[in-house]
Amino acid sequence: MPRTELQSPVEFLDRDLRDGPDKKGIALCLSGGGYRAMLFHLGSLWRLNELGYLKKLARISSVSGGSITAGMLGLTWNRLAFDQGGVATAFRREVVEPIRRFAGITIDRGSILTSALPGVSVGDQVAAAYRKHLFGAATLRDLPADDVGPRFVINATNVQSAALMRFSRPYVADWRVGRIPNPSIDLAVAVAASSAFPPFLSPVTLDLDEDVWLRDEGNDLHRPPFTTDVVLTDGGVYDNLGLETAWKRYETVLVSDGGGKMAPDPEPPGDWARHTKRVLDLIDNQVRSLRKRQLIESYKLPEGQAFHRKGAYWGIRSNVADYALPALAGYPFTPDRLPHGATLKLADTPTRLKALDEKHQERLINWGYAVCDVALRRHVDGSLPLPSALPYATSGVS
Repeated sequence: MPRTELQSPVEFLDRDLRDGPDKKGIALCLSGGGYRAMLFHLGSLWRLNELGYLKKLARISSVSGGSITAGMLGLTWNRLAFDQGGVATAFRREVVEPIRRFAGITIDRGSILTSALPGVSVGDQVAAAYRKHLFGAATLRDLPADDVGPRFVINATNVQSAALMRFSRPYVADWRVGRIPNPSIDLAVAVAASSAFPPFLSPVTLDLDEDVWLRDEGNDLHRPPFTTDVVLTDGGVYDNLGLETAWKRYETVLVSDGGGKMAPDPEPPGDWARHTKRVLDLIDNQVRSLRKRQLIESYKLPEGQAFHRKGAYWGIRSNVADYALPALAGYPFTPDRLPHGATLKLADTPTRLKALDEKHQERLINWGYAVCDVALRRHVDGSLPLPSALPYATSGVS
């Protein structure tokens, strides 16, 4: 495939044009998709943990709903109690249970309604909800250091610069604006910016001191108001798979995609609010499709080529039958046990921060857990230990 095809839609800077990725580790990307993606990714992380892969990760890059899950994992990393096999024995207590409690609370409707009051920001309302129910007063400094765990990169879109704004423990950065080293920004604010779904939960604004920024080569927008009044929206506007900061740097890239897909609409709404939402969904759908194409083609390239990557992709709309796993005695995740029609219904869960009942939560988690195992077994390591059952066996996927 021509080089230009594979680099699209990623914008490569001169410093990124090298012979190949400079990191041999494993990166994990968590897509957007509201509570649907948050829970789907939770299931994927559950299976990755059981297989000892969490401890192997060098980077976790997330957007939108995926950033909620990533943020909770990062905040509790030092409390996960990894055993000698690299399995976090406290994963369920520290990550699963808080996220499941949160998934029972609706925060988008109240945040939107409250923001109609004078002087009230919808972004501030969402951040306050994250602070209250998940992250407390934690800041980016509470994420694990690079020598302790993976680097967590929470991605938002900078509306002013039209580039990614990357939140991490070492720095916050926009390649056009500059870099803030050792940021003390609240974790709740970073996740709120990453999940500021337009048009209703966007924007999130940051009021910053110009002096906190460092200027690097190529920062052509290193000046106010780009450095002082930062306007952010959902990371998925730029990159709904959270792929860019991982794919450029790492040899092995795993992608969990909890994003939805648009259905045809013979009579799309004409009022400005619903029509705008439909158009934004179209853009989101195309961004995801382009990123997915780039990823899958990079897997297919011969090893040794510059754009070749190892890894696996699994999505909430994946069909287990398409992975064509060889028959395994006792393997529970077969197409007849995970019927595509049932999992597509889970994929149709609306992209909202709206409470989901317990059964629906469990089915989304189960599906993320199962399809993650299928993808890893098919494309990464066919000798992985067999799973015994779904995390919530009585709930299944339908």
